[in-house]
Amino acid sequence: MKDLEEILAIARDVSWGAADILHSYYHGTAKDSNLQIEYKQNEPVTVADIAVSKYILQRLQADLGDEDFAYICEETYKSAIHQDTSKFVWVIDPLDGTRDFIDRTGDYAIHIALVKDHRPVLTVVAVPEAEKIYYATIGGGTFMATPTASTPVKITSDKQIEDLILVVSRSHRNQRLNNLLQHLPCQTHKSVGSVGCKIATILEQQADIYISLSGQSAPKDWDIAAPELILTEAGGKFTHFDGSPLQYNTGDINQWGGLLASNSNHHEFLCNAAQKILAEIDNQK
Repeated sequence: MKDLEEILAIARDVSWGAADILHSYYHGTAKDSNLQIEYKQNEPVTVADIAVSKYILQRLQADLGDEDFAYICEETYKSAIHQDTSKFVWVIDPLDGTRDFIDRTGDYAIHIALVKDHRPVLTVVAVPEAEKIYYATIGGGTFMATPTASTPVKITSDKQIEDLILVVSRSHRNQRLNNLLQHLPCQTHKSVGSVGCKIATILEQQADIYISLSGQSAPKDWDIAAPELILTEAGGKFTHFDGSPLQYNTGDINQWGGLLASNSNHHEFLCNAAQKILAEIDNQK
């Protein structure tokens, strides 16, 4: 099998190609610019999702095959994951933030993650409208690349807790999450689409915290795996509220419960505060 740096070079190249495809659909220059929106489990799917999914899978399988790799992709996933811990598993979201893509907010991204033993070891997040990709390998740090240059990313922050900025979703909200956010000590919010774009705002130090709280549904492996590693390798943290690490390819694609991503400043305090606030909210019912 190729080494991690060779695989990363392939994944980066694939992400740039996928970004070009999405960019062409977004700006109406693709051959078939009619998005043909359908809804699956109340979530929109467009021809752009399908085209990019096909492109990523074909490119990775052509270069890497499936002898050493398994593939889990949002648009081709049908049933429970066949867990195979003997393989590296690609966890792919060809278009994270489809609603924002349709609404033309610009907040959409491509997630490509390589998972081994339930943890990401290599990830790429492409943000087509910013013409940037963020990539990381386990222990190798995080980098931001434009078409002409690549630079390391390291997060630093000395803000007081009340000055921290929460990056929140435009569409995936529920009352329990709203109640939690209203009771946190930091009350400045920034609305952004795609999870990948949310984490990019933390890397760019335009925000400090992201919280996910599952309700009737939960974020999936492909929503979280790639953004997690680019954050943690830059010095941030991304955990469950109890501090435990996230796990992928476990037999359940859902990331249930409370998740908190941060620039690491006040991370443990905020996790504890979230648990206490939720307990109080639930006791009032």
